[in-house]
Amino acid sequence: MNHKFWGEIQEDWAGISGDKLFKNSHFKDDEIQVFLGEEFDEDGEEIEEFPTEEELDDFEKTYNSFLENIEDVILQIKEETFLRYKKIYAKYYEDPKQSGEDPLNIDTKEKHFECTREILYMRVLKSNEIIIPIRYDLDTEHGIEIKLRNNKIVAVGGIAET
Repeated sequence: MNHKFWGEIQEDWAGISGDKLFKNSHFKDDEIQVFLGEEFDEDGEEIEEFPTEEELDDFEKTYNSFLENIEDVILQIKEETFLRYKKIYAKYYEDPKQSGEDPLNIDTKEKHFECTREILYMRVLKSNEIIIPIRYDLDTEHGIEIKLRNNKIVAVGGIAET
């Protein structure tokens, strides 16, 4: 199956994808895989059915809107992930009594963003949603996952928690 924007639609290692890759200088990797739709259905079964032409068109609109608003999205990611760091991780990483190590001195969202620049992949969903799982340098076991709806962050959690 081919789509005017996504190119060849195929089953991939984590669901359905096309030829389009995400590229942005704010993140480490040059090209990041973009998945189209959910990976699993409500019963936990892998989805093997390709999206309809209409769904692919909707995914295209969602993705292009995301790209048009990327600078604002990056600011939100910096803000929200830094707030999560301060709430959950800072008490450990910034207190030598807790960690037994020197403090990391992560005291700005820009310093913290350096720990969140490795996107694993991107998933475009229905309802103008995008999920972005990130390899989190400070917690590689859980990572960080960002859930956007209409280019606004609606959830930040560990991977597969949003």
